[in-house]
Amino acid sequence: MPEYEIAIRNGILVDGTGAPRLRADLGISAGRVAAIGRIRASDAAREIDASGCVVAPGFVDLHTHYDAQIFWDPYCSMSGWHGVTSIVTGNCGFGFAPLAPELRDLAMRSMTRVEAIPFETMQVGMPWDWETFPEFLDSLERTPKAVNVQALAPLTPLMIEVLGLERAKAGDLPSADEHRRLRALLGEALAAGAGGWSAQHLTAESGVAVQKDFDGTPMVTDVMHDETFLELAEALGESGQGLMQVTFVKGSWQQSFRMMEKMADMSGRPVLHNVILVYGEDPGWHREHVEWIRACREQGFPIYGQCVTNCSGFWYQFTDWNLFDEVPEWAAATTGTHEEKLAKLADPARRPGLRENQPHTVTVAIPRHVINRTQRPENARFQGKTVAEAAEMLGVHPVDAMLDIAVSENLETEFYGALPNDGYAYLDELLAEPSMLPGVSDGGAHMKFTTPGRYTTELLISSVRERDWLTLEQAHWRLSGLPAHCAGFRDRGTLRVGAPADVVVYDLENLEILPMERVTDLPAGEWRRVQRARGYRHVLVNGEPTIADDRELKTSPGRLLRHGLG
Repeated sequence: MPEYEIAIRNGILVDGTGAPRLRADLGISAGRVAAIGRIRASDAAREIDASGCVVAPGFVDLHTHYDAQIFWDPYCSMSGWHGVTSIVTGNCGFGFAPLAPELRDLAMRSMTRVEAIPFETMQVGMPWDWETFPEFLDSLERTPKAVNVQALAPLTPLMIEVLGLERAKAGDLPSADEHRRLRALLGEALAAGAGGWSAQHLTAESGVAVQKDFDGTPMVTDVMHDETFLELAEALGESGQGLMQVTFVKGSWQQSFRMMEKMADMSGRPVLHNVILVYGEDPGWHREHVEWIRACREQGFPIYGQCVTNCSGFWYQFTDWNLFDEVPEWAAATTGTHEEKLAKLADPARRPGLRENQPHTVTVAIPRHVINRTQRPENARFQGKTVAEAAEMLGVHPVDAMLDIAVSENLETEFYGALPNDGYAYLDELLAEPSMLPGVSDGGAHMKFTTPGRYTTELLISSVRERDWLTLEQAHWRLSGLPAHCAGFRDRGTLRVGAPADVVVYDLENLEILPMERVTDLPAGEWRRVQRARGYRHVLVNGEPTIADDRELKTSPGRLLRHGLG
């Protein structure tokens, strides 16, 4: 009888620890790595020939919003197509548990705005067989999965459960008893296996929340008090497990940094700070963050930065675009029903405020956006032009050119806004800091707008193969070992004897990101944008193949990682 179920032979093993690569074979039995060394083909029931390929631990994707999608897409694509074998959901404080049945519609409508997930897709695609967070985890465990999943406890539903929707939205400070109840709910989630908690707190120096709910009000955690953040940081520390994922902007960056340091110091638990982005025309911004992350590392604060390492911009229409919410004038004009948005964007009285207060955080400046696709024949001349070029042709301000064209086409004009990172400029500065994690996939969110789920493949192509900014050893530590460590996974992210066999086998020289596709594969007949990969010869999750030659095998060996185990 063969000693191993599978032997992966003749590859270059990069184990995810940072140790030097090794010409070695990998033996797999009972879902785990059973041997590393020289293995004869006859010693295994099945041989995978990895000649010319890298054999490495599956990638760990810490920043996703697959809370809904996992129920209809076992591969959590695009992540599962790009070598990811473990994901973390429940980021940014958004999620669906604990949640009373009468609040389900409100929770889904919030996700239509902040994460741009279609309402009908969630309504049809989710089983809704839970109310509490432990019940939500049980539902995840029952769901067939081709990837492993860990779930954070998002703070928005916890706050609503304790304060009620109206008080949570109003930013009321919880009483001492309410703080005890919040800690108890968090404790219940952690006891059931949550990987920590998450929140976004995005407020400008003016105090204005920069990402709005579907009705134009702030998201609950945007108006949370420092006292509550610190209470829950302390509670996490007492549990001795989990991380805090925070998208934290509190007035100035210095205020934000000090607050995250307090949370890390009080809890002794990791803080994952999202998201760090290069602004090509202002390198001082990312350098300030790198210097702070470096200082935290030197002082022993377990604070990690997650940075954008891909160049996937945003294709959008004003029918459902929400990523200009940093500017109150634009947030107000793009909130409401389709008819309300159309009227507001056409309103001449609003135009001065929209011209004078242009967004600049998520994309390059509006004049540099491209008019990607028009609907009316008379507007075809603008297709492929920048907004600035269209404005010159029309003799109007760029904002007026953009909105006049969009309004004339019932808001169905498609624009493209590049990320402000100016290609890969300065990315080497971010990657030079060892506490900086690559990402962010945002998987399951903004599916009509962007495709950052390709970031794992893109990092290997752009930073390893093409630019030599990272060695293979460094890249696989950043893509697997380090995020697994940050997330508290007990035995994943590296290839060693006894560890679960989450493995990618890929051809680095021929690794490729395929062109953008628009596919209609979501529940309720909704569509999304995707980019597939080429070059992943094999992906295994818990020792079972899930992908071969970039094709799904329709297997579901993924597990729920309670307490980072599973």
